[in-house]
Order: sequence, then C-alpha cells, then structure tokens
Amino acid sequence: DVTSTGRIDMTVFYGDRVYIMEFKVVELEGEEKAISQLKEKRYWDKYANGSRMVYLLGIEFSRESRNIVGFDVEEVR
Repeated sequence: DVTSTGRIDMTVFYGDRVYIMEFKVVELEGEEKAISQLKEKRYWDKYANGSRMVYLLGIEFSRESRNIVGFDVEEVR
C-alpha cells in the first residue's frame, strides 16, 4: 500500500474499520519502532477522509527467537 511518505506493510479493510500494519524485526525485545514509524510517517492520512475508524498496529518480531515480542495498537480516528 503506497503513500506519499512510504509504503504501508499491510492494510486491512474490515467493515467500517481500516487496520494499518507495520512489521519490524528487532534484536531481542519490543522497541516500539513499528508503531513509531506508522505515527511518524502519518500513514493513516490516506484513509482519514472517509467514515471508517482507523487503527494503527505495530508488530515486532525478535530476530533471535522469531516470535512476536512487541504489539501496539492505537486508534487514530
């Protein structure tokens, strides 16, 4: 999903909601890099004009354990 500030890793439309997801690989534990990128680049602006609720999901995976080590959700609209 392309925006004027970069590429969204995944966008899911479900009913009246839009889920914008960013995936990051980190060293050992969650560092909140994924949710920070979503907010910094304002990826939700592309969907802000509609009547849908927009949620940001930052998901981080450990390079070592290959499991999810960080998961953040924020509603932006």
